[in-house]
Amino acid sequence: MTIQTDLGAVMTSVAQAKGLPNAHYVSQDVFEEEKQAVLFDQWSGVGFGKDVPEIGDAMPVDFLGMPLLIVRDRDGEVGVFQNTCRHRGMTLVEEPRKIEGAIRCPYHSWCYSLKGELKSTPHVGGPGRNTHKDIKRDELGLIEVPSYIWHDVIYVNVNGNAAPFEEVNADLMARWGEFSAPMVHGGTASSFKLEVATNWKLAVENYCESYHLPWVHPGLNSYSRLEDHYDIEVPGAYSGQGTLVYRQMTGEDGTVFPDFGKHSEHWEEGAEYVAVYPNVLLGIHRDHYFAIVLEPKALDQTLEHVEIYYSEQGAADPTLAAMRDANAMLWKGVFEEDVFVVEGMQKGRKGVLFDGGKFSPEMDGPTHNFHHWVASHVDAARR
Repeated sequence: MTIQTDLGAVMTSVAQAKGLPNAHYVSQDVFEEEKQAVLFDQWSGVGFGKDVPEIGDAMPVDFLGMPLLIVRDRDGEVGVFQNTCRHRGMTLVEEPRKIEGAIRCPYHSWCYSLKGELKSTPHVGGPGRNTHKDIKRDELGLIEVPSYIWHDVIYVNVNGNAAPFEEVNADLMARWGEFSAPMVHGGTASSFKLEVATNWKLAVENYCESYHLPWVHPGLNSYSRLEDHYDIEVPGAYSGQGTLVYRQMTGEDGTVFPDFGKHSEHWEEGAEYVAVYPNVLLGIHRDHYFAIVLEPKALDQTLEHVEIYYSEQGAADPTLAAMRDANAMLWKGVFEEDVFVVEGMQKGRKGVLFDGGKFSPEMDGPTHNFHHWVASHVDAARR
């Protein structure tokens, strides 16, 4: 039986609210409840378009036990399917690979197109007979999972009951509407992962506020100070922080990364870091962009998938390779500084007398916004 946590104190104003109860970080029952209400019922990040760059590329993903298959079809479009044969439930693709012809089940060789259509059912009507009146191929295609790609992050709505992605995230898409130029992945060095012993929500909570900068990121705070930041809060959608003093990386000869096309004055020295609920963290600047997909591996284990992107020229120019590497190392260092914090909060949630904590109305608005969102969806599912 699921623990019925009291969420009333979370779903109130930041000045009066408490944080999510301990059980939302240490109870397996509540973890399973959030899996459905928060991760499967909403648009969650599960991968990146850059991982299936060419026609026929297939990437299997285990999303909290749900077997998914990301495929780029012959029209260049990316689809996400349940990675399960419609015949006897066999896993179709075990490892990332190129599919030259059809997606073939290794069990009885039922075959599917890259769009999930059932194309071949060998011997289904008996030896040498590949059809049967009761096997209706047009009804037995792979089960497609609703998906959407924005700035190369692949989002899925596993339970299929969320509003369209463009509707849910309309405000953020408009806010960053100036960034319409292609964003191209920076290459091998621009991709890394961090294994963190924490509940996935704590990584979101820490990312979306700037309150911790002076103590956790002293290097970053030396030029992008706490007072140079502003909060970003859109109830029911996303939250984060922005800086007014973004400083471009420069090479020894003064070289900088090319911009993502033309931009307004705000982005000359401005940058924003936003948590797209539930599990995607984005950072956007005039000359580079990063995306972090938080993969909940267990109640207290999270894998952070980090990818960094540039303009077409910025990603392709070989003379910028050393700068791309340096930029990746800079961000990796920043994100590693957060590890002890999110792991420490996970350990702290085992303190049975902790009551969810007290928010600073001035500094913790983005974090409370996320807590309120989680609590609202859990509460709605219970009802």
